[in-house]
Order: sequence, then C-alpha cells, then structure tokens
Amino acid sequence: MMNQALWYRRFGEPESVLSAEASAPALRKPGDLRVRMLFSPVNASDLIPITGAYRHRTPLPAVAGYEGVGIVEQAPESFAHLLGKRVLPLRGQGTWQRVVDCPAEYAIPVPDDIDSRLAARAYINPLAAQMMLTRYSPQGKQVLLTAAGSDCGILLGQWARLAGAAAVYGIHRSPVHAERLARLGIAPIAQNDLQAVRAAAARADVVYDATGGTLAETILSTMPEPGIFICYGLLSGQTFRQQRALPRVAWFHIRNYLDALSVEAWQSAFHHIWPALRASQHGDATVYPLTEWQRALGAYREAGRVSKPMLSMDA
Repeated sequence: MMNQALWYRRFGEPESVLSAEASAPALRKPGDLRVRMLFSPVNASDLIPITGAYRHRTPLPAVAGYEGVGIVEQAPESFAHLLGKRVLPLRGQGTWQRVVDCPAEYAIPVPDDIDSRLAARAYINPLAAQMMLTRYSPQGKQVLLTAAGSDCGILLGQWARLAGAAAVYGIHRSPVHAERLARLGIAPIAQNDLQAVRAAAARADVVYDATGGTLAETILSTMPEPGIFICYGLLSGQTFRQQRALPRVAWFHIRNYLDALSVEAWQSAFHHIWPALRASQHGDATVYPLTEWQRALGAYREAGRVSKPMLSMDA
C-alpha cells in the first residue's frame, strides 16, 4: 500500500509549506508497530513547529502531526496481541499520514468503548491537563483559565473542579463559549471585559494560561503574590513580561517531562486518562479527508470554533 503523508521540507506558514506526497512505506524497524491510521486531529502543537518556532529540535524534512488513532497491521512477535487492535501510535513518526510506525512499547491500546474520534485526541491536551493538575494542584483554590473554550481549557476546568477547586473561572475570546462553560460549572469571563478579568485575577490562587501576550501581563499585574501562574502556551503569538517578582511563574511544556517517564509510567498515565475522558464533556469533531487538509487548517483558524478539525486517513 502506498503511503500518503503531509511533509514539510522548510519552515513557514503550514498552508504554504505542507505538501501531500505519496511513497512506499519505509522498511519497518524490528521493534516497531506498523499502524494504519484512522484519524488525526489538528492542534496548535501540530502547527507551531511547522512555522519554525522550535527549529532547534525539529529536523527537516518532517511529517506533521503528533497524535491520532489507527489499527495495528504489523507487530513484533512480543506485541502480536495488538494486531488488528486500535492504538495511539505515539512518540514515533508524524501522524498526518496513512501509515505510521512507532515504538511498540509506547503505543497506547484504546479501550473498546472509546470512540475513535475521541481516542485520536487523547494525548496532547488530556495528558497536559492531567500533568499540570498533578504538579500544580487546584484543590481548595480559586482557579483562573485563559483560552477556556479550547480543548485543553475545557478539560482543565472540568478536572480542576473534580480535583476540589473552590471555584473555576474561564476567560473566553468568543461569546459562543460562554454558555458551554457555564453548563460545566466554569464561570465564563469575556476576554474583552477587562474589569471582570482583573476582578477574577485579583482572587486567583492558580492560573493556567495558554494565551500569553497582554492578557497574561494583565493577569500577572493583578494576581495575589502567593499565587502561581502556569504558562503552557502562547496562542496569542506573543510572549509577556512580568513586572514584579511575585506571583511565581511556572512554564509547562509536556515535552520536558516525556524523557523522564518510564514505559510503565507512560502507560499508567493513560490508564488514568481513559476513565477521565469517559466522565468528561468534549467538543465535537469535524472530519476532513486527508486530501482536504487545507480546509481542515482553515476550519482550525476560524474564530469561535467549537468543533475540532480532524483528518480522516482512509484512502
């Protein structure tokens, strides 16, 4: 079977530098699984490396995409029990392609009752949310989220409440997110309502920030000094300056923790994620054929988007 993949051979805007290329799959390494992909979502974490933001650790050429779900078609003998099963083929090749090889021990088996379109997005945002809440506990605290309507923000808000947060406030950019946040017990705050933003920041013990830029600076200038501000993204495309020594700022990047995880700890993390996902609400997914990847990227960039664009890898 010929493989179809979205490659980039130089850095730049994804719409300009990505190209669909067909080729025969390379020879599978002895310790790898070969996975026929079903679905791969479009995330900020997929697009940002293509721009060259992390060029010091992004060797070219590269296939885009970090997560997705597929069916195991070839496996080492010791992993033959995975043949025909769905897995998340992680920590191997880029996932925006029809055939992915990955180290067998890092592939995550998908429970039978988990829909494939949910399983496809069970890595980047759920694992980041779980790790942040473990390292920076919200228990008994006033929690403030930025980009609260994003996939990671929605999970952070729900799981912070389950972890015992005293209250959770969510800053959203588009009004379409307000009602949904309120239904989940997350008090919605419009990003352009600076008075409400400052009021929430003034009582926040923990901030989980995915935005950066002037919003981050506004929150930091108002937060109580004993609080902690966790930055896990810069969706605004802008960094921020801290004008005072406190509150403490912590930077969270999931990649900084992966190498320290043993195979057992890696697999265990997903044993916790699956039941958490079952009990959570999620945004819908809108599926685009791999051949229509430009439409999927355009949908990702739409303001007020409430559905996750997802690439279908079926030929």
